[in-house]
Amino acid sequence: MSRPTADSSRHAPALIVRQASPPNLETPFYALDGRLTPQPSHYVRSHFPVPLLDAQTWRLEVGGGVASPLSLSLEELRAMPSHTLSATMECAGNGRVYLSPRMPGVQWDLGAVGTAEWTGVRLRDVLERAGIQDGALEVVLEGADRGTLTDPGRTPGEIRYARSVPLAKAQDDVVLAYAMNGQPLTPDHGFPLRAVVPGWYGMAAVKWLSKLHVTDTPYQGFFQTTDYSYWQHRDGLSPQMIPMTAMQVKAQIARPAPHGSVTAGSVFEVIGTAWTGEGDITRVEVSTDGGETWADTEFLDPAEPHIWRRWRLDWHTPQQPGCVTLLARATDSAGRTQESGHDAGRGGYMVNFPLPITVYVKAEPS
Repeated sequence: MSRPTADSSRHAPALIVRQASPPNLETPFYALDGRLTPQPSHYVRSHFPVPLLDAQTWRLEVGGGVASPLSLSLEELRAMPSHTLSATMECAGNGRVYLSPRMPGVQWDLGAVGTAEWTGVRLRDVLERAGIQDGALEVVLEGADRGTLTDPGRTPGEIRYARSVPLAKAQDDVVLAYAMNGQPLTPDHGFPLRAVVPGWYGMAAVKWLSKLHVTDTPYQGFFQTTDYSYWQHRDGLSPQMIPMTAMQVKAQIARPAPHGSVTAGSVFEVIGTAWTGEGDITRVEVSTDGGETWADTEFLDPAEPHIWRRWRLDWHTPQQPGCVTLLARATDSAGRTQESGHDAGRGGYMVNFPLPITVYVKAEPS
């Protein structure tokens, strides 16, 4: 099957600034056009200021529980066998603006999500080159960005952004990417190297990657425990705090845009996408009456692992002007369907209930 492509020459709509410094920029989701998101329109999530890195002096340090510690230049990584994959990446806080009461954090609407084609080296190839010692449990990915935070918790002074992935995931499909949609990474997107962890929320896709550390104990860093973790009930016990990993099943409406308008008594093409962290999207339904009834949509893309599917529905708009609420919900190959409400144990993260899109129906101009 051929890979989706992005035409870099087409006009890329400007990003929405949610925070200027450090840059937190949102894709205008209503402008969805094509299966891949152009790099200039792909959302940007930053916790600390963007580090200024020189491709000539930058190194990826590989250490911890390995037989042969490595210090790899960008050219050495580029000389290794390359791998390209298309993957949807969603910020764990995408859709936070729809939560009530208001939750702290960047107030993302629909656009902290995008799909890109990533090229780089497989993490497992780098680990194989270093030689993993017996007893290895996780691989810690550390970026060059650093700073202090006071929310959601106070950091112990200046820290670097870091997350870990289990060894099994690290040896499966994780890519250390130096290109996005066929072009070198920009500084905002992690130049010169970032991790891409297919199927997981974007907090695992560490940018400005500078260190890999193999460990035989669970990583307990700030962005693994204090932030990007949630309460989960297991086996009838009291809830436990665990790190966020795979994306939840989700569908979003791109057009009509929130608070947009349509003409009464017309046919409007509702467009959107749906994705899931594990498996494939098998069904998307849309409600045009606030959830009273649902209709199946038509897919525009084949089902593929770790990449969203676009869908469409011809909506026969009401004959009379007024305000309506549209909803979309997805089901995946594991039988998971979006639930109607938000799990309070997730705080301001993993927002995957059907999001209410308010649309105004206007009379046809006379």
